[in-house]
Amino acid sequence: MKKYISIICIFGFLMIFQNCSSQTATDSQSVTALINSDDFSFRAERATPTNYDVINIMSSMPNATATRILDLSGSNYSIDLRKDKLEVTLPYFGRVFNPTYGNTTQNSYRFTSKDFTVTKSQGKRGKSLIKIKVNDQSSVDEINIEVFKNGKAFTSIRSNDRQPISYDGYITKNEVQKEKL
Repeated sequence: MKKYISIICIFGFLMIFQNCSSQTATDSQSVTALINSDDFSFRAERATPTNYDVINIMSSMPNATATRILDLSGSNYSIDLRKDKLEVTLPYFGRVFNPTYGNTTQNSYRFTSKDFTVTKSQGKRGKSLIKIKVNDQSSVDEINIEVFKNGKAFTSIRSNDRQPISYDGYITKNEVQKEKL
């Protein structure tokens, strides 16, 4: 009986080890190719607001955790960077200094830009730093994307009329858009 228990324990340990080692991650060569192509998407999985009012409200909710991270998985929040167009669709949690009352969708980050500049540099330990300076939007000043070798990314947005916010996620290849007839 003791032999069976030890065999089951060893088998369970091997299964756990197999699951931990098979995490989905993109290889570094394809991540570098995506960044160099200037044609990729950042998919947001979590948002981290910096406003303490939002953090206090999140902490006071029933069954709330002590973290200040909002889960965005299962949604389609993204930054789509193409050579001629930048599309941003991200939620915003925090204080807006110049809110729009009639159209509340403008209180989040939802815009398309055709006038922007992209600056790339290499950071420490092989990560890539991408700065996007948006010129045709009055509220957004700069978008910083920090991409790690495995495809995970950290994005922060600096605005002129609201407090900063950051997002965690990953980068992926842009989906092919169908032409409208």
